Amino acid sequence: KHSTMATTTTSSNDTTAASSPSTPLPDVTEVTIHPLVLLSATDHYHRVARGTRKRAVGVLLGSSSRGTVDATNSFAVPFEEDSKNSEVFYLDHNYLENMLAMFRKVHAKERVVGFYSTGPQIRSNDLRIFDLVKRFVPAGTITPPVFVIIDVRPGRESIPTTAYRVVEEVDSNVPTAGKGGDGSGGAAEVRKTFAHVPSLIGAMEAEEVGVEHLLRDINDPTVSTVANLVKAKLSGLSTLTEKLVEMKDYLTAVTEGRMKPNSEIIANMQAIVNLLPNLNVEELVRSMLVKNNDMHMVIYLSALIRCVIALHDLVLNKIAYNEEVGDGLGEVVVKAKKGEAGEEKKEDDDAKVSKK
Repeated sequence: KHSTMATTTTSSNDTTAASSPSTPLPDVTEVTIHPLVLLSATDHYHRVARGTRKRAVGVLLGSSSRGTVDATNSFAVPFEEDSKNSEVFYLDHNYLENMLAMFRKVHAKERVVGFYSTGPQIRSNDLRIFDLVKRFVPAGTITPPVFVIIDVRPGRESIPTTAYRVVEEVDSNVPTAGKGGDGSGGAAEVRKTFAHVPSLIGAMEAEEVGVEHLLRDINDPTVSTVANLVKAKLSGLSTLTEKLVEMKDYLTAVTEGRMKPNSEIIANMQAIVNLLPNLNVEELVRSMLVKNNDMHMVIYLSALIRCVIALHDLVLNKIAYNEEVGDGLGEVVVKAKKGEAGEEKKEDDDAKVSKK
């Protein structure tokens, strides 16, 4: 069985998302992940890497058009990494070839569009895996393969997928020997790095029906709609906090010189800040306070009404219980009185007999 045992020499800078102006390959604008891919990746992880520090790696199948990648299917690939030497990994490309041949017999239109990993972060071997997977992309394909990290951790609140494309970054700070041999010259070096690509979860009509059937077994019918809405709000606020902290960490790293500034990222942050509403307007503050007070008043009245109805039901149940128990006690009391009267009559008869 053929396999791939590779020793990578990629530096750690090659495995981080691009943070400086770069020269991209044919552009990938969007990656759509279908539910079947998420289910397959989760099942793959729980079979081979659950409870360990390992990760699962597989191949993404689907189609691409005008920079949009649509990952509709996937399959697992035997993969191992050396825990002591992170630059050594094993990938069974013979298994990959056989699986592709079988998939072509079933879905002739599906082709290799990239690979996935359960991450949860980029590792030093991912560029090498990208080069291996790129060999199986059909000839003449314009859109390059993508790399998708599928986070299978249950505590994640946001979208579990993060997509990347490979870009070529020119580093002109590589020292080389000058004409005089003093090493003062410099030459440009091209490095490959990963750059973020927007990703989303999409599904066809048949997949939506299947997901709905799965969710019927997961959703708790005892949880009210209000509780679900509150949970969704909390989840959204938690994700917003996570993104804001990520932006803060990026800006801190740029100001301290640990990362190169990216004009596109900074422009997006400025656009986000500009879109925020101005909360210092007195009329807006008053309107928000009035709306907030009205909502709290409705909640307060609803709680009072609910409490009064509960007390009313409790009183009715108590009355019904007393009536039922009271009838039984009445019969017992009558029987007890009859018994006492019989005993007194018997005592009187005994006394008369003794006198005679």
